[in-house]
Amino acid sequence: MITTILIIIAIALTIAIAAALIYAATQPETFRVIRSTLISAPPEKIFPLINDLHAQSTWSPFEKDPNMKRTHSGAPSGKGAIYEWDGNRNVGAGRIAITDSVPPSRVSLSLDMSRPFEARNIVDFILEPKSSATQVTCTQVTWAMQGRQHFMVKVMSLFISCDKMVGGQFEEGLAKLKALVETPAPRIAAE
Repeated sequence: MITTILIIIAIALTIAIAAALIYAATQPETFRVIRSTLISAPPEKIFPLINDLHAQSTWSPFEKDPNMKRTHSGAPSGKGAIYEWDGNRNVGAGRIAITDSVPPSRVSLSLDMSRPFEARNIVDFILEPKSSATQVTCTQVTWAMQGRQHFMVKVMSLFISCDKMVGGQFEEGLAKLKALVETPAPRIAAE
């Protein structure tokens, strides 16, 4: 009796796993995560904080390991700027490089992760001015990432939503960028 029950459970479990793997295999070969926010400033004020990988650390949601090893190389900002990191398991290790920069409207980057898993993705920041009748009053900032979904990523996506996980981090970063840009600089009292 117990042997029969165990066999039935094993068969049911095998069928469930096979069904999940087949379903995962049917998922799209690529993914895209995209988030936007409206910032009360012209693109010219926001663009330098995205185009300079040193400045990105002031608002990036991925700067969570104080002991992370950071290396900047290449151009100081814009096309050719490179940032490499190696941190704890929450931030992993990788390299990001600005591949295109169109002031003050777009920055494109190549993201190569080596840990916790390998990935090669394209990241884009798009800044679109929103105007009133007389002046630019705010900017729509869009943060997007796209890449290939390998089979293991497809399987993982059955349990973890990449869009929610990465999208949540993009939302956090955009909120920090918005606060940084919209907070007035402190005034220095005259002596």
